[in-house]
Amino acid sequence: MNFSKIRRLGRSGIATSAIGMGCWAIGGHFTLDGKPDGWGDIDDAQSIRAIAVALEMGGTLFDSADAYGTGHSEAILGQALAGRRADVVIATKFGFTYDASRKALLATDVSPTYIEQALAASLQRLGTDYLDLYQIHVGDLADSVADATGEALERQVALGKIRAWGWSTDSAAAAGRMTKFPHFTAVQQELNVFHDGPDLLALCAQENLASLNRSPLAMGMLTGKFSVQSRLAASDVRAAGHSWVRFFAGGRPRPEVVRRVEAIRELLQTGGRTPAQGALGWILARSPHTLPIPGFKTEAQVRDNLGALDKGPLPTAVMGEIDTVLAAQNDLV
Repeated sequence: MNFSKIRRLGRSGIATSAIGMGCWAIGGHFTLDGKPDGWGDIDDAQSIRAIAVALEMGGTLFDSADAYGTGHSEAILGQALAGRRADVVIATKFGFTYDASRKALLATDVSPTYIEQALAASLQRLGTDYLDLYQIHVGDLADSVADATGEALERQVALGKIRAWGWSTDSAAAAGRMTKFPHFTAVQQELNVFHDGPDLLALCAQENLASLNRSPLAMGMLTGKFSVQSRLAASDVRAAGHSWVRFFAGGRPRPEVVRRVEAIRELLQTGGRTPAQGALGWILARSPHTLPIPGFKTEAQVRDNLGALDKGPLPTAVMGEIDTVLAAQNDLV
């Protein structure tokens, strides 16, 4: 199989590892709509060690946001990457206002003035004078607001503060409107074995955009570690009662999702893969534009995730078998 461990960040041409590191979990506790939006307890020293392992294994793409821990994720990432700036691709996001003293997200703001403030703060926390990719974190914007935001981001490119920019949205129509801007290069979309995104993938192919893939392991379900008896801590976003958390309910994995994982577990483990590596291999096979960004808190998780680089995309035949099995599972619901 001819598989490159390096992919391009869309039409920017920036080279990055085919699998990145999602830095939401290492941000620690914060709230959204008064509910926990982090991933439970963290150990900053462990986070820094995990990032060092990622660098050793060839991981070069790190995706954060100022919302994650209201700046804490960026600060830890900045510490971990000190002295390695030239070796990595740093992506972060903006758009949520927050009260850092309360670790609370408050509202949204993508105005040009706020972009300047948010960008300056992110650069300081990350210990760099430029970003490789700066992404809009707010998924839905009115057309006029989106245009003003795009113009403001192009100005930041001209100032040398960012190299390229993108949008975390699941709307192909919204993302398509941004392709008129020369430095719009990436869409961050939810993509995993249980949640496909063909419209956005088609747009990425047509416009040579990168597809950064959030929730590539279905919020951990595709690691295969959960059973119907599993119970998550109240401090975990998956137990907080957010309407958009679809794979868990009441702090427990949904039984029908557990059944689907078990139905495809053997297929995901094709070629000696772990379930997580199979799930990431599914994304790598889905499109040459994909860049999955699984989250992590431990060195073991990093080794598992980036181990998928050596395994590569799932074979085409296995992709078809997974489709068949999941279709049968859906018929049973």
